[in-house]
Amino acid sequence: MSQAARPAPRSLAEALRARDDASLSALLRSRPDLITPVPTDLTQLATRAGTRASVLRALERLDRFALQTAEALAVAPDPASYDTLLGLMAGDARDATVAGALPRALGTLREQALVWGDDERLRLVRTARELLAPSAQHPSPTGLGPTVQEATSGMSPGRVQEIVTTAGLPSTHDAVSAVAALTALFTHRGKMAKLLAGAPAGSHEVLARLVWGPPYGQVTPEPAAHLRWLLDRGLLLPTAPGTVVLPREVALHLREGLAHRTPEPLPPAVEPAAAHNPQVVDATAAGQAYTALATVEELLKDWDEGGPAVLRAGGLSVRDLKRTAVALDVAEPVAAFWVELAYAAGLIASDGEADERYAATPAYDEWLERPAAERWGRLAEAWLAATRTPGLVGGRDAKDRTLSALGPGLDRSAAPEVRHRVLTLLAGLPTGTAADTESVLARLRWERPLRGRQPDGAEDLRSRLARWTLAEAEQLGITGRGALSAHARALLGAPAPAAAVPPRDGSGPGAKLPVHHHHTPASLSPLEQTTATAAAARILAPLLPEPLDHVLLQADLTAVAPGPLRRPLADTLGVLADVESKGGATVYRFTPGSVRRALDAGRSAADLHAFLTEHSRTPVPQPLAYLIDDVARKHGRLRVGAASAYVRCDDDALLNEILADKRAAALRLRRLAPTVLAAQSDPATLLEGLRAMGFAPAAESAEGDVLIARAHAHRTPPRTAPEPVPDGPPPPDATLLTAAIRAIRAGDLAATTPRKPVGESAGAGALPTGGELPRTSAAETLATMQAAVLTGGSLWIGYVNAEGSASQRVIAPVRVEGGFVTAYDHTADEVRTYPLHRITGVAELAED
Repeated sequence: MSQAARPAPRSLAEALRARDDASLSALLRSRPDLITPVPTDLTQLATRAGTRASVLRALERLDRFALQTAEALAVAPDPASYDTLLGLMAGDARDATVAGALPRALGTLREQALVWGDDERLRLVRTARELLAPSAQHPSPTGLGPTVQEATSGMSPGRVQEIVTTAGLPSTHDAVSAVAALTALFTHRGKMAKLLAGAPAGSHEVLARLVWGPPYGQVTPEPAAHLRWLLDRGLLLPTAPGTVVLPREVALHLREGLAHRTPEPLPPAVEPAAAHNPQVVDATAAGQAYTALATVEELLKDWDEGGPAVLRAGGLSVRDLKRTAVALDVAEPVAAFWVELAYAAGLIASDGEADERYAATPAYDEWLERPAAERWGRLAEAWLAATRTPGLVGGRDAKDRTLSALGPGLDRSAAPEVRHRVLTLLAGLPTGTAADTESVLARLRWERPLRGRQPDGAEDLRSRLARWTLAEAEQLGITGRGALSAHARALLGAPAPAAAVPPRDGSGPGAKLPVHHHHTPASLSPLEQTTATAAAARILAPLLPEPLDHVLLQADLTAVAPGPLRRPLADTLGVLADVESKGGATVYRFTPGSVRRALDAGRSAADLHAFLTEHSRTPVPQPLAYLIDDVARKHGRLRVGAASAYVRCDDDALLNEILADKRAAALRLRRLAPTVLAAQSDPATLLEGLRAMGFAPAAESAEGDVLIARAHAHRTPPRTAPEPVPDGPPPPDATLLTAAIRAIRAGDLAATTPRKPVGESAGAGALPTGGELPRTSAAETLATMQAAVLTGGSLWIGYVNAEGSASQRVIAPVRVEGGFVTAYDHTADEVRTYPLHRITGVAELAED
């Protein structure tokens, strides 16, 4: 049957049955919840597509104009023609822009099975109509009220006749025809204009207040004359004592046919805020990327021996977050971002011990060994996919509990989609162009209006996620000066647009720039994302500063690192000196305590002199050499061991000096021999006490060897990064779509193919009803199978598998032997073998 001759579908299932495979694929791709699990046939698919949860999810993913189109259909007659819908959307003036955009919006609704039927009989699925149609409890976004028929449903027939007569219409024999006459009057432009021309002056003001909604108003028991005029003619209809409503037909006349006050057929443009030289953008983003790596390394170094304790409810305490922020020299919200980013990348986790603490994972050590660009790629990839939202830290959950960093309650399933969309919008601008934030938010609200509605007027979650995305992208080096960098474009798999003409100084705001509205893929498959991340790392690598192998020693006991240092140099220098300031250049300061720390770690004075000479571009200053020699000369002359604790020294005069010092009273020392003092405190306390007094003791083992005090890195057991919380079922891939559609079509064939009884008489061979399995005797089943093998015909069978699950199938038997039938299974689209004893019955298919 040709498309033109095909009868109009009578149900959504029939409409789906008329679709081709490409159209079904588009439906299942846009609404993946319909394929979880795979429906048995198209009737089940249609039923699932009409459930409240599925319809609401589909409505939440409509753009503003598609949603406005669905809202218009919800207030249109059911079914409605395309011309009726066009009138509601474009008005009597037939706005050309709206008329041009309406086919796309209607196509979206049809593709997602929210609307079915041809252009003469468009039907919005019942559940969507219930959700979007106006009611007293749930006003329509259109601002329209009930129809005349709905508003007069509880009115007495006599009162309806009075309204009809007062409106200038002849009386009718019944209330139904009276309501129809009143509806015809209100929908006739000329007659309505004539009726309203005779309205009192105050009546027009009342109608103007109600026309765009809400359509309900209050009246007193004795309304004023202008209100009485409206009530008598049905232009206002009572809905409850003291409450009136403006009928939908009257409002549409006053609106000149428009269902919405402001149809929005086109998405708002993303406006440029400034244009920069693309090279400046990439360099700025690369600098931020390197700072991001340094910050994460500093965070993990700070937690190397075991980080903060885990709260009983999970997460970091406010005090520990403040301490981390001070250590990183950033604000607390920024510290929360870095902590959450390291967690999302699998670099930190809870150690799971009895006194549970956060610590670096073994993956952190592997991450450190990779090139800088690859390390950044892992952080950026984790950020893109993470559903945990650091911006929520410090806020309150639904139970008014504080949300803490690394704690529960921070997952927002919409976060990855919003991040991808914001960056995609930036990618649509010319290279080097930063976007105006408010225009980005306006675009997102147009694309997902239902998700962005906030009844209390507060900013919606998607807008907050977008603001956080823009800030975090700048901190991470995704953007530079607000513009998307070249390596970020590669990370997204987005093509590079035409470059903007930069201003002469390469940084100021540019002239009006063209805005592109094309869509890049919202997300990539895991394999595609891995490839894109590798490409981004290759672009970023030459832009990152090359680590240095030298510092500049100065006479004031400081060392200046003019750039990032190679890791062995940075690690050693971090032990030998204290960081005094950070920035483009890092300043280290040498102190007696820092030098002693290096000696405690097993370095000798000669090692330190050689290290500084090798890595300094300037001569080693004399004060620094003297400092190292002076601390080394004193280091280890005193030995502390376990007695409870003791101090030994070959110089008895030095022990006399300790005993004479009043600060040693707390250590409770006494002389055991000319070169040995005993203490009642433990060795660690004794070491700290003597160091506080200005001495440089060294700890020793029971054998008398010096103990090297080297920090022990604390690692968690192997941990996996936290899994993102999905925003519904994932979109199916091409393989799953192909298999699912094949199974649905085959199941539909099995459910809808006409069948005929096995025998002439009713009974065992009669056709079952209500979706029951066919029932035939074993002999009838075998005979029918053998006959089908000879004729090459197809059969409809009922089959029960080993797990007891029953199904209907259409098969073409090829061979019957040994208690098994081998057949081509149309349901599975493959040749299968079935035990005859598991076949409940068989029926031949009707000729056509």
